[in-house]
Amino acid sequence: MKLTVVGGGSTYTPELVDGFARLRDTLPVEELVLVDPAEDRLELVGGLARRIFAKQGHGGRIVTTSDLDAGIDGADAVLLQLRVGGQAARQQDETWPLECGCIGQETTGAGGLAKALRTVPVVLDIAERVRRSNPRAWIIDFTNPVGIVTRALLQAGHRAVGLCNVAIGFQRKFAALLGAAPADVHLAHVGLNHLTWETGVRLGGPEGENVLPKLLAEHGGAIADDVRLPRPLLDRLGVVPSYYLRYYYAHDEVVRELRTKPSRAAEVAAMERELLAMYGDPALDEKPALLAKRGGAFYSEAAVDLAAALLGGGGSPYQVVNTLNRGTLPFLPDDAVIEVQAAVGPAGPVPLPVPALDPLFSGLIANVTAYEDLALEAALRGGRDRVFRALLAHPLIGQYAYADALTDQLIAHNREHLAWA
Repeated sequence: MKLTVVGGGSTYTPELVDGFARLRDTLPVEELVLVDPAEDRLELVGGLARRIFAKQGHGGRIVTTSDLDAGIDGADAVLLQLRVGGQAARQQDETWPLECGCIGQETTGAGGLAKALRTVPVVLDIAERVRRSNPRAWIIDFTNPVGIVTRALLQAGHRAVGLCNVAIGFQRKFAALLGAAPADVHLAHVGLNHLTWETGVRLGGPEGENVLPKLLAEHGGAIADDVRLPRPLLDRLGVVPSYYLRYYYAHDEVVRELRTKPSRAAEVAAMERELLAMYGDPALDEKPALLAKRGGAFYSEAAVDLAAALLGGGGSPYQVVNTLNRGTLPFLPDDAVIEVQAAVGPAGPVPLPVPALDPLFSGLIANVTAYEDLALEAALRGGRDRVFRALLAHPLIGQYAYADALTDQLIAHNREHLAWA
């Protein structure tokens, strides 16, 4: 089995490699190829990756290359974890929207649109090369904004599934609170990428006992702290929102916070410099503890589980993925990409049925789906007016003066990445 990671020079990669090493019985990788244009980073990450495999007794071969076509040739699955423009572009995404009093965030609002516009054309080019090399290969997208990127891939006819670590993070946290094995905790997880709610937590599978009321009653304070929303709000909603819902439910509060502290991009950039220095130490043969602060917790477990199921070697029967709606949420188009529990196998994911949603949730999902439609159109076809329309449709913007100003800012800060600008 050959797996290729595009963006393999990321400081995330040792987390992924550690998972491949630990879970080799679930996903027996024989060749792991790390592809990245930044050869200096790739050398450091690749060296640590080989030492992790060696320490854990994994017999697979790790190859590093800056040649995309060579790296994807013959791959059974290709994982995408790239960041067009690097942390410098992320820094901009998180700062210029604040000038208009809007959220500065790399996946949500104006910053998220900027990242989509930079990313979608690059990902589609990679996917076309994968299709020419191996039409049966699966593409697993971890590149944000996952929902928009995955929809672009599926709309172009690629064998693709989107993956996010929010759900597995909740699963592990709830399992610890319940004293249960993670595999026994089944989430009723519904929404769009970075716009999801846990409407149920069932033990033993999708038909098991719903213990969400018990979790909220006994551990509501800890859960509220984790998602950074007030405990009374969770009690009133009766669900657990992802922490990304804080950008919607406490928008102005978050904007005030973001204006008074260093950006997350600045924090991550400093952390990456420290991590890369660690990776260069030939004595280091495990992922460092600092990596846990980088983000992406449990990414490796989720990626291994999904790849194993898609490639027919095992994996959990039900997994939270980003895939086509196909009537699952009847208020959305069939070709919308949703994030829900699905039965996953070699033929791909099939969403499980979702009970009717409260309009409080379905209304916001429908609104953001409309924005994502317009965002993808802007990413594929370009043009100032398409960018403006997407921003005007976003519920965190929604005013024409803001949308106009943000459009100008977005284009000015991303011109080098936008072929049409």
